[in-house]
Amino acid sequence: MKTRPDTWISGAVILATAVVIALAAVPFRAQFAPDPIVAGPGVTKVVKLSTYFEGIKGRAVDTDVYVLEGREPGGSMLILGGTHAPEPGGVMAAVLTLETARVRRGRLFVIPQTSLSAFTATPSGLGFPGGFTVQTPNGPLHFRIGGKNTNAVHQWPDPDEYVNANMGARWSGEQARDINRAYPGRPNGYLTERLAFAMMELIRKERITLVLDMHEAPPDRPLINAMAVHPKGIDVATIALLNLELQDIKVRLEISPAQFRGLSHREIPEYSQAVAMLHETNSPLHGALRGRATEELLVTARDPFLVHASRSGWTGTNHPPEGVPLNVRVARQVAMLVELSRALTEARPQYAVVLEGVPSYQEITARGIGSFLLMPETSR
Repeated sequence: MKTRPDTWISGAVILATAVVIALAAVPFRAQFAPDPIVAGPGVTKVVKLSTYFEGIKGRAVDTDVYVLEGREPGGSMLILGGTHAPEPGGVMAAVLTLETARVRRGRLFVIPQTSLSAFTATPSGLGFPGGFTVQTPNGPLHFRIGGKNTNAVHQWPDPDEYVNANMGARWSGEQARDINRAYPGRPNGYLTERLAFAMMELIRKERITLVLDMHEAPPDRPLINAMAVHPKGIDVATIALLNLELQDIKVRLEISPAQFRGLSHREIPEYSQAVAMLHETNSPLHGALRGRATEELLVTARDPFLVHASRSGWTGTNHPPEGVPLNVRVARQVAMLVELSRALTEARPQYAVVLEGVPSYQEITARGIGSFLLMPETSR
């Protein structure tokens, strides 16, 4: 009996489809692989965020909290990276800090992947790479980037319009999955609102003194190289920015707008004892002015389109031909958190946080972040 030609064609189509699905599954699954984050010698414990609110226990948003405790009493700082997953400057600043820092006085809490679910999917339609590689003396380390919001697989469907239930701020529907629109959160709300509530419970229960939320923004946004601070923290922020100015690191101070609600730097101080700041560095990957969104662009920030846009006056800051590489962006974030700890110690001595071992801006820019990162097999 002869096989009909259409049977062969059907079989070939099925086989080709299976091959395409298998190939597509490789990068898809890679987005769920954990990143090589190592608890450094100064880390005294690692807990899940659900320790503070069981409403997210076992869910995709239940991220790790790294705690570094000093021998002397003092205040407590919380460092947030990865509020938005495709902003690696803040993520890697948090990772570098928890892998190098020791605390002599007070306590330091570090969350490198605040919106953990967001790291499992890149944003649709933007052509973003799934991650980037950092070269270290002991070999390469691969880190994921993801989307801005909680993965829709973990929180669905989006409402037609998202209204912050606490503050009444109104956003487009997908913003219901952005933690930086959901503060102070709700214990029985959307999953992202529960994540924000868990963060607030950590801040309240641990009596956090200062929160630094580290971000990156497109070159055409005005908040690049600026800090948004709640009025409760102006004294600390001013001291930190003046000391950064002495190092030729220029950061503009912006007061958190009272009418712009749902954001970390506005709601955390309103609903807790903490002061809060949001620091933005330059992201070459975002916005409409860049070329192709590649891993090389993310790491080097060298892009002729951004250079032309900068020379034409379309960017908020100068974008030089050599770019604003990831090493520089991480160095700015690390320098900011170090100076905030010093400013907190100076302005409010009873809440002092004294850090040791964190590399300086000059060391990071000269040697690169890979020189300071630990390999997973070196974990304690």
